[in-house]
Amino acid sequence: MDIINEFCGAEMDARGVAQLTIRNAGSLNILDTPTITGVRMGLEELAKNDRIRVLVFRAESEKAFIGGADIKEMSRLDQTSAETFITGLGALCETTRLFPVPVIARIPGWCLGGGLEVAAACDFRIAAPTAKFAMPEVKVGIPSVIHAALLPRLIGAGRTRWLVMTGATIDAATARDWGFVDAISETGKLDAAVEATVNELLACGHEALKAQKVLCRQWEELPLQDSIRNSIAIFGNAFLTGEPQQHMKTFLERKK
Repeated sequence: MDIINEFCGAEMDARGVAQLTIRNAGSLNILDTPTITGVRMGLEELAKNDRIRVLVFRAESEKAFIGGADIKEMSRLDQTSAETFITGLGALCETTRLFPVPVIARIPGWCLGGGLEVAAACDFRIAAPTAKFAMPEVKVGIPSVIHAALLPRLIGAGRTRWLVMTGATIDAATARDWGFVDAISETGKLDAAVEATVNELLACGHEALKAQKVLCRQWEELPLQDSIRNSIAIFGNAFLTGEPQQHMKTFLERKK
């Protein structure tokens, strides 16, 4: 693993599959300000690498994906410092969401609060069968904010209210049934499940996937007719990359 900074490491294989690993964040991979900043800087550095085709977002400890924001740090905040803290966490989530290629959250265990928001900002979420999910902020006197706003788009308004207003914990099967988790691995085979999704993505056009990710973000944000109009130019630009010609030729030759 190449160490980007104290809180973030990365490695990439010959296929262009990169692994971003949260480091030195304790057994539950808790997000304090230095960790938030370090991981965000790592993502920004990796985003400059055009050879990356897929990014797997993971953490050193197998007990959690991210166990939430650091309550010890938050307990010392006032209004101004609270806004600064949550702005930094929002920047990490947004950097994840805007990463130019597909991002897979590898979730081996707890995925709580700010960690669930980081996972929501990823494109895919693959969990171990023992993974647990919650938005427990209201239980410590604060609302769920920033990228919790993605949850209604993923699981619906009613289920979002249940999570953020009760602080309840749900298991991996429920998270999948609700549409938050995309796949649950067999016991002890989380990396194999992640690899299966990686292979599905690698079979697609690299530039096409990058364009599709842009469109998916626009669909989250723009009115319907604007999304439709904007997609026409993106479709046309795809034919400048050479990928349609290559992939369609391969498809047609396979059909002969």
